[in-house]
Amino acid sequence: MLGFSKLRGDVRGLAVALAVIATAGPAVAADLGGTWERDSGQSRIKFSACGKAQCGSIVWLSPKAEAKAKVGQQIFFDMVPSGADSWEGKAFNPEDGKTYTGKMTLAGKTLTTSGCVLGGLICKSATWKRID
Repeated sequence: MLGFSKLRGDVRGLAVALAVIATAGPAVAADLGGTWERDSGQSRIKFSACGKAQCGSIVWLSPKAEAKAKVGQQIFFDMVPSGADSWEGKAFNPEDGKTYTGKMTLAGKTLTTSGCVLGGLICKSATWKRID
């Protein structure tokens, strides 16, 4: 009987250890890689790794788009994970030529991006859908 009690205790200890391991550690952001289309349908960006971060460049603009943006222009850079399905870095706005604090969150196939000033007090956001 003594052997069975010890075995049961060892199994419980292993179960607790596995539970701790499964819930511990930093949150890992999902994969951003691929092409995303803005909710307006006027532009597409492609995210890929740039060093230890993610960067997003314009890969397509609608012929109807009246924007200062150009294909090939990088608009998101130095985006690093800040939690599960979220990133922080820099966002460039081609319309005013300024770079802002950038934030992104992913929910399924929807990516919400924002550029903020004044420590995040004023933000402008856009929504993108993954197309590949």
